[in-house]
Amino acid sequence: MRALARHLPTLATKVPWVDLGTWPTPLTPLTIAGRPVWIKHEGDSDPVYGGNKIRTLELWFGHARERGARRIWTIGAYGSNHAIATIVHAPRAGLEVSALLFPQPFSEWAVENCGAMIAAEIPIVRVRSVIEMPFVAMAIARRERDSVVMPPGGATPIGTFGAMSAAFELADQIDAGIAPPPKRIVLAIGSTCTTAGLLAGLSLAHAVGVWRWPVPIVHGVRVTPWPVTSRLRIAELAHRTLKRVAALGGPRVAIGLRELVSRLVVDGRELGDGYGRPTPRSTTAIETLHGPRLDGVYSAKAAAAMLRLHREGVGPLVFWATKSTATLEPPSVDQLGGAPRPLVDWLR
Repeated sequence: MRALARHLPTLATKVPWVDLGTWPTPLTPLTIAGRPVWIKHEGDSDPVYGGNKIRTLELWFGHARERGARRIWTIGAYGSNHAIATIVHAPRAGLEVSALLFPQPFSEWAVENCGAMIAAEIPIVRVRSVIEMPFVAMAIARRERDSVVMPPGGATPIGTFGAMSAAFELADQIDAGIAPPPKRIVLAIGSTCTTAGLLAGLSLAHAVGVWRWPVPIVHGVRVTPWPVTSRLRIAELAHRTLKRVAALGGPRVAIGLRELVSRLVVDGRELGDGYGRPTPRSTTAIETLHGPRLDGVYSAKAAAAMLRLHREGVGPLVFWATKSTATLEPPSVDQLGGAPRPLVDWLR
């Protein structure tokens, strides 16, 4: 939120947030086949566990503290980046943390995150299917009045303010000559929070004169299927975010839903067999793109799309590298013994 606070300080005072990350994250060029792309290293946002989720959590932790919450619940799959980021960083905001987890396909990246969740020794509720998750989440919210239950990925106009601020941060870096104004920003779409936040943030930054160049296309690459990653759904979340800006006394952005949709591409060509499953192209992207850390089921799928666009001559491109640079330690034998048995069986 630092960049948004710098450019729109009055708005920032109306929004509770907790300063967590190391900002700005680096923006560096990488030459591929003789031509550059630019990498936004969101993975460097924290040395213990970084990634794009830190921006979302700055707002959700602020929201939880403003409500006087004792605990925050995070919801995600066994290997959720959002869930492990919440678990790692909630104590910094003075919050207890619990996790509601549902199964996903096995992968080395999911195992790393899931193992770290177990190692944190926090309360974990495991459900048999993502279908059960909303009902269990509602029951928790009714039972624990002093807790905040985040939706998966924190994808509401609370969480989108983090990525909205990132658009202002990127504008500052371009203004400083670090990179040219991009034609497209390429990133993975999972819960949609970062994609919608960038879409709203670019529109807001352009409206107030901070983004002084043509507004780029936000090129989201599906890692979760429709309808979660519906183009209209993402644009509606961006639109609701801009409405919240205005309701808080910030600038009113004269942009309709149709124009927001026109600034967004939802690319389904890299989804493969579905959420949590690597593809041959995501594996190739890991081998090709040296610099940011990639995971084959999420950020590497976005990298595969970026490399495809690069080969087609689309550019300048900014690749939003969302995976944490830091790696996580596995749980001990004793910690495994205290974890839900289905989770331990899945790890093995």
